[in-house]
Amino acid sequence: MNRLKKERSVKSFFKNLGRQKKIPTEIGLDQNITTTPLSGLQIQAEISKYIHYEPSQLVVGCGQSVGKQRDHNEDSLFTFTITLGNGINSQPFGLYIIADGMGGHQYGEVASNVAIRTVASYLIRKFHPIIADASVTLDEPLQEIMQNAVKEAQHAVMKAAPGSGTTLTAVLILGQQMTIAHIGDSRAYSVQPDGRVSILTRDHSLVRRLEELGQITSDEAAIHPQRNVLYRALGQGEFLEADIFTAPVPQPGYLFLCSDGLWGVVSDAEIFRHISEAKNIQSACQNLVAAANAAGGPDNISVVLVQLLS
Repeated sequence: MNRLKKERSVKSFFKNLGRQKKIPTEIGLDQNITTTPLSGLQIQAEISKYIHYEPSQLVVGCGQSVGKQRDHNEDSLFTFTITLGNGINSQPFGLYIIADGMGGHQYGEVASNVAIRTVASYLIRKFHPIIADASVTLDEPLQEIMQNAVKEAQHAVMKAAPGSGTTLTAVLILGQQMTIAHIGDSRAYSVQPDGRVSILTRDHSLVRRLEELGQITSDEAAIHPQRNVLYRALGQGEFLEADIFTAPVPQPGYLFLCSDGLWGVVSDAEIFRHISEAKNIQSACQNLVAAANAAGGPDNISVVLVQLLS
């Protein structure tokens, strides 16, 4: 098993605080007197006298099961959560990935494992300067970085497990924003307190495409014999770019990632019920996995649940 904003006004505030400024003077005083810039620690100390600041934080839970009808687990998941910076300068950083492998001779397990390790190591390596010093900025667009991470994973999977493949749904959270890279039919959801459960990603499956074209209904898609056939997956044939987009982190509410072993047998209403009724976020994950197994557990089950508190 693998368990691996700032607001612009605030930025402007700190930027302007550190600049030298001319002091308004009375007639006869030196017009060129300037202030001495304050250090970052001095600024924080002064502000803390007047402002009580509670940094945003990410609360995360996860769960996995081989299911009831499989003899080994081809799913992999990864979670990584830290806080960048200190005090009013702090912001949450998180990386959450689910992959569902496919292929005989346990190659599916290898494919999902390699995909997650490759994406995670690539992104953490890219973000290491920011992790070490929150004042550092990226020199590449975030979506481009995510796309390159997926390309690295494609090459790695084809080398390590030829003939296999894997889904990949990776979410990188920085402050109040999340960037999602997605390929296959694992899913990312937004779960709202009012009961709305919305799919953020698009399944790259044959039946989903037929449904989008109006050739079959959603009920027919649910029982279609080819519902597990993917037309886009890592490691299979010529690389097709992942779907990549940026959106606000659900707040209030939750970000929920899962493999088809969960969403294929647990309804949206059940997903909301288990999350809303659980005593904590980890219990919610355990209850969701149990619900999938109670529904027959036909496939491996992986879930990651993330809440942004502020």
